[in-house]
Amino acid sequence: MDPILESDSEAIYDLRTVAPGPVGRLPLAPDQLRRMSSGELFGWTQNAGMGWSPEKLLGKQFLILSTQGGIRAPDGTPIALGYHTGHWEVGLLMEEAARTFSAVGAIPFAAFVSDPCDGRTNGTAGMLDSLAYRNDAAIVLRRLIRSLPTRRGVLGVATCDKGLPAMLMALAGTADLPTVLVPGGVTLLAEGAEDAGKVQTLATRFARDEITLDYAAEMGCRACGSPGGGCQFMGTAATSQVVAEALGLALPHGALSPSGAEIWRDLARRSARALLALEEQKVVTRDILTEDSVHNAMVAHAAFGGSTNLVLHVPAIAHAAGLQRPTVDDWLRINREVPRLVDVLPNGPKHYATVQVFLAGGVPEVMLHLRDAGLLRLDARTITGRTLGENLAWWEKSERRRRVRDKLRALDGIDPDDVIMSPARARERGLTSTISFLRGNLAPQGALVKSTAIAPDLVGPDGLFRHEGPARVFTSEAQAIAAVKSGSVQPGDVMVLMGIGAGIGMPETYQITSALKYMKHGQRIALVTDGRFSGVSTGACIGHVSPEAWADGPIGRVRDGDVVRLVVDTRKLSGSVDVVSITAAELAARSRHPKLVPDTRVPADTRLWAALQNASGGPWGGCVFDADRIARLLEAGAQADRASGPAAADAGVSAS
Repeated sequence: MDPILESDSEAIYDLRTVAPGPVGRLPLAPDQLRRMSSGELFGWTQNAGMGWSPEKLLGKQFLILSTQGGIRAPDGTPIALGYHTGHWEVGLLMEEAARTFSAVGAIPFAAFVSDPCDGRTNGTAGMLDSLAYRNDAAIVLRRLIRSLPTRRGVLGVATCDKGLPAMLMALAGTADLPTVLVPGGVTLLAEGAEDAGKVQTLATRFARDEITLDYAAEMGCRACGSPGGGCQFMGTAATSQVVAEALGLALPHGALSPSGAEIWRDLARRSARALLALEEQKVVTRDILTEDSVHNAMVAHAAFGGSTNLVLHVPAIAHAAGLQRPTVDDWLRINREVPRLVDVLPNGPKHYATVQVFLAGGVPEVMLHLRDAGLLRLDARTITGRTLGENLAWWEKSERRRRVRDKLRALDGIDPDDVIMSPARARERGLTSTISFLRGNLAPQGALVKSTAIAPDLVGPDGLFRHEGPARVFTSEAQAIAAVKSGSVQPGDVMVLMGIGAGIGMPETYQITSALKYMKHGQRIALVTDGRFSGVSTGACIGHVSPEAWADGPIGRVRDGDVVRLVVDTRKLSGSVDVVSITAAELAARSRHPKLVPDTRVPADTRLWAALQNASGGPWGGCVFDADRIARLLEAGAQADRASGPAAADAGVSAS
């Protein structure tokens, strides 16, 4: 017997073609049935077919959306793996929310759009789909919302780098319904192990003979302290959770909850109750997402020292909500006004984990300091039904605040005020603001650096980081990481990695930035790229250089040996990135680097994404799809094509 073609199980032939069907009657009234669309009626039939009691079909319908991945047995063991711990356990949050809905007679629906893991795809062709995925997932999530026409509200459950921004974009684009975001939480630290950011550098450190094979094997196994939740550092995943709460779309003290814990499950139940209340009160998403809430999110981002990737995601969320997208000037203004108050991986100085930030009080604790500094817009409405100011007044005197902060002292012996600091304490400990925006002959349209993560000993007493050295040019990430592993890049060099901007999907380069952080003397090597970074990246890493090489930007004309000067003012949050060994005119006169050739691995889907987001404002505009502008440009192109006449069309066919 061929086990692929045949089976030795007799049970497979135990078949039938007719079954009794559900018992009962749809609770239909004559006038109701006359008004019902065929879709609504068939929906009831399907609900009964899936086993929902017919007498309960009059309940209000609520949709729970999630980024869940993998197949998890009831006891937690894997039947099929997910892509990452972040989406592995979020189905448990959906279950808690669903039971909360059904307990009050509502009908929960669940749908899933799983998400990739940027850590898993770093250094691979999979990263070419990462940022493009965000827009695609937001579209699919919105289509799922609209495809359940009878839903009265939407609960989104998500946690990680692209799934959570996509979910926020989907909820933001659902202006006329109440929506609530449930952050999927974080994984615990593992005892005696490296964190999930540092562990990603094992290969580089081993290649440079800085660790043993046994050490790498053990640490590589042990980094995740629990099977669920986003990583332990304030990368893009954790920062997106913080931003969701600061926007008012998640419950106070909801971000960064430890995955699997009862406090995490309780968040899902209370979030479902919040959505039920919003529906009763007729409060919808457009009432929550306003220019004030976007301002508060940007302020919280700066205070936490959040990922630079939120410079892409916050404008995209605002665009989805129909609000004005924040500009570079807006980011610069807020980062100049707002002090960093949180000591958390990867920024330091002590490098606490995200779960410890949660126990120190999380977002509302940080916002108490921001409130007292007059930096928040306290009248912004939130999903609690109260304003931000009212939420903070509750938090300040709450038992929850006292007990979680006491728990941090008891569990880890950590003073919560050393994790989340007052502005005065933060200044005393040398915390600097988050993002600096640079210009120069290598970045005439701008670039950015997470200046808060530059090693303090490299910053002068005047707050300036200065680095000048020879360019080491790389036209692919593979070339760059090979040079790092081999040791051919030396302290003092400036790695110039070109050709990985939005034109090919804007992959992040964490395997390089993390290697520079953790290998010996790596902090004295600078990086300049038209790509982007993981939120856990640190050091003198200049990204988002614009125009990118594929847009004929000057970064594409740099050659090995050109002297590059970097200046970052960590106080004024400005600076420059320039080639200083030749003039700007001489740089402009050069041709594009001869080794800069198209990456044949870039999928057609990503090339389409690149064209659409470029037409909509590019990376500084959030890499969004502006449907109106794209439609205008397509129509203008069609008119030009028609005006060119059949002769031009024939010539094009002949040329092809």
